[in-house]
Amino acid sequence: MTSGSTPGLARFNTSADSEALAALHEVCASSAWGSKLLAQRPYATAEALFLASDAATAELTTEDLAEAMAGHPPIGRPKPGDPTSSREQRGMAGASEELKAEMLELNLAYQEKFGHVFLICATGATGEQMRDAMRNRIGNTAEAEREIVRTELGKINRIRLTRLVEQHEEDED
Repeated sequence: MTSGSTPGLARFNTSADSEALAALHEVCASSAWGSKLLAQRPYATAEALFLASDAATAELTTEDLAEAMAGHPPIGRPKPGDPTSSREQRGMAGASEELKAEMLELNLAYQEKFGHVFLICATGATGEQMRDAMRNRIGNTAEAEREIVRTELGKINRIRLTRLVEQHEEDED
């Protein structure tokens, strides 16, 4: 991961608050998390931004976590037209119909038990690995699962922030 200053980090540090907040919202849907990161600008290095993200993620309340999770689609069903969720869930792209059906069933059971989507840092994981993680985690208590979700959210936020700070002008839409 990048740890120094980059053009993307400089652009983030100097952009208007509304623009920076919109970029942060694309990383994490929690408004509390975004506000904390926005308030600490400018960041000297990407690592400083990552550490601020980790601290803000650790401080999220149950309600803040729920808001963050609401921004994530269920595993196996990335948001149509969203390159980020498609990229992150690439491991499900070639999954068999049987695995997709099992994931749908597990997703529904997980959501019924915990009241939110199954959140996992899916980047680099296969469909089978995601299924196995869901099978294992569905037996957790709500409290244990909340802390796993917080850890997974932190990983996802770091990956997305890395893309943000490494982004070049020509990469933008």
